[in-house]
Amino acid sequence: MADTPDRQHDPFAGDTDPRMGANRVWFNLLRIQRSLGARIARRLRQHGIGDPLWYEILLELERAGPAGMLMADLEQKLFTAQYALSRHAARIEAQGWIRSEASPGPGRSKRLRLTETGLGMHQTIWEAYSEIIAEEIGSRLTVDEAYDVARQLIRLYP
Repeated sequence: MADTPDRQHDPFAGDTDPRMGANRVWFNLLRIQRSLGARIARRLRQHGIGDPLWYEILLELERAGPAGMLMADLEQKLFTAQYALSRHAARIEAQGWIRSEASPGPGRSKRLRLTETGLGMHQTIWEAYSEIIAEEIGSRLTVDEAYDVARQLIRLYP
């Protein structure tokens, strides 16, 4: 049986193990993150941003408003380990964009709040992100395709 044009261009046509589809999703997500993540990180460092995660931290704190957010809640929202988030929060605080304060209750809980200087900082970071994303992803997908992929990926959140 000769290959049809669709089969010739399907890189997964030979997969016979039913688990391979999920494995392919995982490894392709990793590769995309590694390729774009490195470019984004380099661009952000040119603007004095230490890590791409800073965007998400600043965005969530801006969304939280003046009350700020407990670090434990931010950890869960961003799927980030406590030690990593603490390290990033300390670096962002050193920039003067956030402040941390002890929160009442058990343990050593901290609340993070944006400073005046930190307000809108996520927008500055977003500009660097969006340029690379537009170049790498936006040039390969239509708007409808991008939203379709995003909807599928959201289903994979734990």
